[in-house]
Amino acid sequence: MGTDRAAFRLGINYWPVTTAMAWLADYDPVGTRADFRQIAGAGFDTARVFVRWEDAQPAERRIDPRTLGRLIDAADAAADADIGLIVTLFTGHMSGVNWIPPWALGGTGGDRRFRVVSGGRVLAPRTAVRNWYSDAEVIAAQDRLAAAVVAALSGHPAVWAWDLGNENSNCTVPSDASSGESWLQRITETIRRCDPGRPITIGIHMEDLEEDRGIGPREAAAYCDFVSMHGYPIYAAWAAGPADDRVVPFLEAITRWLAGGMPVFFEEFGLPTIPSAGSVSPMAVDEGLAASYIGSVLDGLWAQGAIGAAVWCFSDFAAGLFDTAPFDRAVHERSFGMWRADGSAKPAVAEIRERSGRQRRPPGGLEWIDVAPEEFASERRVHLVRLYARYCDHVGGAVPPGAAARR
Repeated sequence: MGTDRAAFRLGINYWPVTTAMAWLADYDPVGTRADFRQIAGAGFDTARVFVRWEDAQPAERRIDPRTLGRLIDAADAAADADIGLIVTLFTGHMSGVNWIPPWALGGTGGDRRFRVVSGGRVLAPRTAVRNWYSDAEVIAAQDRLAAAVVAALSGHPAVWAWDLGNENSNCTVPSDASSGESWLQRITETIRRCDPGRPITIGIHMEDLEEDRGIGPREAAAYCDFVSMHGYPIYAAWAAGPADDRVVPFLEAITRWLAGGMPVFFEEFGLPTIPSAGSVSPMAVDEGLAASYIGSVLDGLWAQGAIGAAVWCFSDFAAGLFDTAPFDRAVHERSFGMWRADGSAKPAVAEIRERSGRQRRPPGGLEWIDVAPEEFASERRVHLVRLYARYCDHVGGAVPPGAAARR
């Protein structure tokens, strides 16, 4: 169950087809076991699961025992299927919505681009969130949650790694460098005390490279055991198009460089596909193109020494969820799945089977990077786009016009 440290891990992000982000609130033990067997049968060895914050901690000083029991059952299901779990705490941001317990609202924090779901209600985008990094009561509450969840699964053979959150900077950012690093130190110390020897990471994303959001590869590397990155060409104006298969390996290389050479797991990548019926997002592509993209990205990550990658995501979602957040507005989030909502496999599943069981390779060279990390930090986006052009030159192929202009 992910005990071979030399294996290139093939992962998938897991939300069930009919419940999505309510998977623990509406937990189905039979369905979870069937899903995990399906994931393992396709050649995946790792699944990333999520602890929606409000489900696990409905009050500041209360951890929900039922949610903990369901997490334990899900870990047992993963063990039965022989897959390792990345367990993501404090979720938090997900698919364009911030899921925040009512007691953690208020203050002056929060990314106002995103709607907030709290107490079963969708709130306005400008709803404020208490700052996770400077509000002592919220920090103590998160520490309490981390201790409870990690203790519940301490030593469980199915848990591969702990994840400190999903794109946390989309919820709130540290007010200064010291508060972010203090938070990382406190939470990682709690996890290591409760579950010694288990790897820890944090799910950061492309915007954490483009802007200084307080916790990036350098900060993560100081407290975690490996660094995770999320990236999609559909969100990168400087990419050659939605299926530009060089973007993700490029982001892995930049992340590894900024993290001082620490191993990188590419925790999220993928493409939404055109559904057979219903609304079509302009971001969606043909299933065949999505499949070849996924295979090519995996090859690129493997070739340059990443420790693994996780596709976004398990399945397209059932039509019954389309009038609920986030799917009511984020149409593209409905169809990122490796499987269709009816359970049939998309062509991308075959790409996973072909790549199962590969051993990791040594990290690739970074000689195409021509700046120091301090210089990169002075103009992050400018350097990121310029370095992408240099990377494209390095690996071959046409350079996207927007990147070439800044080379």
